[in-house]
Amino acid sequence: MSVIQDFQNRLGKSAKHFSKWARRIGTEAYRLYDRDIPQVPVSVDVYGERVHIAEFDTGWEQSDEEHAAWVADVKAATAETLAVPIEQVAFKIRRRQRGVTQYEKTGAEGQDFVVTEQGRRFWVNLDAYLDTGLFLDHRPTRKRVGEEAAGKRFLNLFSYTGSFTVYAATGGATSSVTVDLSNTYLDWAGRNFELNGIDPARHTRVRADVFRYLEEAVAARERFDLIVMDPPSFSNSAKMIDVLDVQRDHVVLVEQCLRLLNPGGVLYFSNNLRGFTLDERFVARCRDISAQSVPEDFRNRRIHQAFRFQV
Repeated sequence: MSVIQDFQNRLGKSAKHFSKWARRIGTEAYRLYDRDIPQVPVSVDVYGERVHIAEFDTGWEQSDEEHAAWVADVKAATAETLAVPIEQVAFKIRRRQRGVTQYEKTGAEGQDFVVTEQGRRFWVNLDAYLDTGLFLDHRPTRKRVGEEAAGKRFLNLFSYTGSFTVYAATGGATSSVTVDLSNTYLDWAGRNFELNGIDPARHTRVRADVFRYLEEAVAARERFDLIVMDPPSFSNSAKMIDVLDVQRDHVVLVEQCLRLLNPGGVLYFSNNLRGFTLDERFVARCRDISAQSVPEDFRNRRIHQAFRFQV
């Protein structure tokens, strides 16, 4: 049996199981394959009627012609196995990222389309950026936020396209602030808000460096009941005053967030840095919820770490 046939068999079995599972939990966006076979180092995600494949850089040496042929084989095998037109299969190479590369344009325009997740709707684009607009590994934490948000003031830091805010607002948050440094993603968040009938007067978007936003919010004695902070592992964006290193900087970021919380308030802090270690001063002050926050469709159980702090 060839590696590609082995890949198809694995993908087919996974699709049979997870398509039923996805219907049961109410999502159109989910992962089917996660580097299950070492010789096929890709992830395969379903977004409605379309498919997103990301190849992970393993350091293998291939000529451009060999790699192009391999990509064509993987795309064709995926399209055939999932009965999807090959034009609806997006393929990207995911190299080790430093900085904000994962948020930059790929050079392709792609097409914006809507997927539904647990009663909410989101704009996604499988081609224009390395990431699609919806981080699938945070689906369980989004659900938690939606269930805990009723009657609360919510803050979303490093918000990307605002999916946590969509859950909070539709879960009954009285107001929210959504903070990101990118106008592109704040605009995307605004379109997600509109898609879900969220009032922009009560749920505001702020373009800011999160470090500066937190300093100013603490100085102004702002208060929130629920905060989500999911920073990138590393960022050297020219728009930022400082370089962000989540291992080094999470202490000041978490401390500032805790100063903004009302009594009984909750902070969800997560990141995707492999080998991340929570500073020992926080260990007794929070609960590590990583085992529950990584969804069933992710074979990589170390895709992120997540912590729940309560004041």
